[in-house]
Amino acid sequence: STKVGRVLKPDPGAVTPGTFARILPFGFDYDYSYDGAMRSFEDSLQRLGLASVDIALIHDVNRRWQGGRLEKSYAESMNGAYRALAKLRSERVVNAIGVGINENDLLIRYARDGDFDCFMLAGRYTLLDHSAIDELLPECVKRGIGILLAAPLSSGILATGAKPGATYLYDEASPEIMERARGLARVCAGHGVGLRAAALQFPLHHPAIMSVPAGMRAIHEVTQNVADMGASIPAALWQELKHAGLIDRACPTP
Repeated sequence: STKVGRVLKPDPGAVTPGTFARILPFGFDYDYSYDGAMRSFEDSLQRLGLASVDIALIHDVNRRWQGGRLEKSYAESMNGAYRALAKLRSERVVNAIGVGINENDLLIRYARDGDFDCFMLAGRYTLLDHSAIDELLPECVKRGIGILLAAPLSSGILATGAKPGATYLYDEASPEIMERARGLARVCAGHGVGLRAAALQFPLHHPAIMSVPAGMRAIHEVTQNVADMGASIPAALWQELKHAGLIDRACPTP
């Protein structure tokens, strides 16, 4: 999988963001044009050492990164990057195309305006956020669009629990989120289930969710996630979470 929407340019002074351990010496410009998407994709193939990829996603067309340019970037992405990815799909250079953002309403627009195979949705259908359940996920089921549910651990707190400094969607968790995470952990512990296991398995009960790409940065985290995905979780746990108001009753569970 790779993404388009950013074109890299050499920058010896590039600063490593806090999210990443290290980066290559490149800055970037947002570019959702046809030519920009093609260049971004071709650059990715060079870096990956591959002739094709399974999935290519239009990335970061959202309010946080585009601000007042949002509508312009959206239009450019549909008139440019989308056409480029559709061409690559028709040529079988990619198997599936999609969009990667964390805003439900924008993904609904993409679903209705284009012919996409999948969306990478970050953090909007987790134990702590069910906001995709009402409109986006039903729209995707109707259109056969698979969801890659990124950040199933909410960027930290569902892996670590509500400890001091816990992060939620890349920022320090609020007192409200900390309290909800404690409630989730208490119910899980009462059933002998780890919070991380419940967080990883929960999204997959919805028919729109195809996978849960969880960030891993060490071998022991890979091992732990594999074990958690195989952990047995009783149906009674999900029912108690719904009864306690910790997850929406509309969320599909066993």
